[in-house]
Amino acid sequence: PKDSSAVAAVLFEKGKTSFEYSQNDGWIIVTAVKTRIKIYKKEGYDWATKNIRYYIGNRVKEKVYFSDAMTYNLINGAIEKSKLKSDGEFDEVLNRYWGRKKITMPNVKEGSVIEFAYVVKSPLVESPRDWDFQTTIPVNYSEFQMIVPEYFVYSSNLKGFITPKVTVEKSQNSILLTSKERVTNRNVTSTNFSQERVEFKETRTTYISEDLPAMKEESFVNNIANYTGSLVQELSMTKFPNVPEKFYSTDWASVVKTIYDYDDFGPELNKTGYFEEDLKGVLASLTKPEEKIEAILKHVKATVKWNDYYGYSCNDGVRKAYKDKTGNVAEINLMLTAMLRYAGLNANPVLVSTRSNVIAIFPNRTAFNYVIAAVETGGNYTLLDATNLYSAPNVLPFRVLNWFGRLIRKDGTSAEIDLMPSILSNDVTTMFYSIDEKGIVTGKLRRQQDVHNALLFRDAYKNIKEESYVEKLENENNKIEIQEYSRTNEKELNLPVIEAISFTGSNFSEIIGDKIYIKPLLSFAGSQNPFKQDNREYPVDFGFPFMDKYVVNIAVPDGFTVEKIPEALNLVIENGIGSFKCLTSVSGNTIQVMVVNQMSTPIVVADYYSILKEYFQKVTDKQNEKIVLRKI
Repeated sequence: PKDSSAVAAVLFEKGKTSFEYSQNDGWIIVTAVKTRIKIYKKEGYDWATKNIRYYIGNRVKEKVYFSDAMTYNLINGAIEKSKLKSDGEFDEVLNRYWGRKKITMPNVKEGSVIEFAYVVKSPLVESPRDWDFQTTIPVNYSEFQMIVPEYFVYSSNLKGFITPKVTVEKSQNSILLTSKERVTNRNVTSTNFSQERVEFKETRTTYISEDLPAMKEESFVNNIANYTGSLVQELSMTKFPNVPEKFYSTDWASVVKTIYDYDDFGPELNKTGYFEEDLKGVLASLTKPEEKIEAILKHVKATVKWNDYYGYSCNDGVRKAYKDKTGNVAEINLMLTAMLRYAGLNANPVLVSTRSNVIAIFPNRTAFNYVIAAVETGGNYTLLDATNLYSAPNVLPFRVLNWFGRLIRKDGTSAEIDLMPSILSNDVTTMFYSIDEKGIVTGKLRRQQDVHNALLFRDAYKNIKEESYVEKLENENNKIEIQEYSRTNEKELNLPVIEAISFTGSNFSEIIGDKIYIKPLLSFAGSQNPFKQDNREYPVDFGFPFMDKYVVNIAVPDGFTVEKIPEALNLVIENGIGSFKCLTSVSGNTIQVMVVNQMSTPIVVADYYSILKEYFQKVTDKQNEKIVLRKI
């Protein structure tokens, strides 16, 4: 009732994470979940499919079991039950690290209620599964219990904008240990078994949230999961009897020390023999730090191709990646860091959580899924990522632009590194076109993009043929006809990408009586306000500061006069967040229009949302205003 747009709703979801012990496998974490969902609309049918991802790496494996899966429908006043059959359950391997178990519920209709349970058994006691109280549909009731033996201490962090009710209880539990002893008596050997019951304390923490609104996507949200009400936990300490206490991720210092000491991280930075001869040739005659940085980055990008695997740990190691010319993120960027150090530069790895992996807010190892390189000179940092062909110093792939990273130095200290760019990325369009008495537009356009705009463009269209791209451009711009198209500086990363177009369009103008109506920017600027919600609790994340600029000259057709042009407008958002300027003038038979929209900060806090929404509405309205030409 509170959300008429809801396609489905979680009626309840209950989860419990507890521990089991066996003498063969030791402690494992068992997470049991039961869920009931109601489907309201056809658009909610996707909720009848449930996916559980599980780890299948070399050393340890998780296991997933579904049960009690049923679809309920109300048919002529009677409840009809449809049980999940074996052909509705699937198990697939996603890659060398992850598998996925999936069920698709049978006989789903509008009004169906579906119910299922699953259990995940995991030896990964250091990383319990997160619990999401919220999701993209409303949740009526969400309950989660964490039952932890006294031998484990976890850091627990709640994120999002909800506050669950939390209760904590203490209780006793026990495990039965069996031991055996070989005894020899008068040349006869026998085995004696004995059992010992070990008592221990448990802490049961229960979290309950009710009546939770749906998390709805909107423009410029880096990852909605950053703001979804969730519980995130990680092992911070173990304290077993007669064993010294062991600390894990209690603070950033212990996190980075733990990661640096991994065999597939820190030691990989010390390996240099495999590249030394090649690098001597690369660095020959180079003396300036910036020259060395660019040359080494270019060498790694040209030598080793990214295999699309994320992670801050090497899989096969830097030496093999260099030899095979392919590697994961860690192998490529730890190799890059080692080369920079070999060249005498103060280089260190920076742990990163990508935009798809949420923001690393709390000290924990599993928050990170990526690593880049940083060169420190005079208190300034040059950030580098060799996994992308089109990256450059301080121009990182968009996936990496996720607030902050954590730099790890050789001495074990760390520092927070701002990943968000401060330099404007420009997108400048210069256009000259004429209009004839039938409203047909003929003109030329030159578009120039630099910094992150250029990287995104190069990356998006690297495998698209020019013919396909031109066809796409025509379809996206009112079916214009492009007579000529050219692109320059496509691979010159220090220069802006430039496109030049000659075009004709018959769908830009509207003729009513003796008047022609036309938008000065045609279809090359946004026509809708990207912000729809009335309120917003999470920041607006543009990714990088930018300036969009249009300089347009329009030739008025013979026999027509200019009756109306958009009025000039100047907007400023306080604290230097953004500004918009529209200038128009008429000189003879030429109309001149200049439009500049600039966002000077990559992230705008939620407090400014209503101001930003109003600002973009005025920008959109102004860009959609029409020139009116009247026949003389």
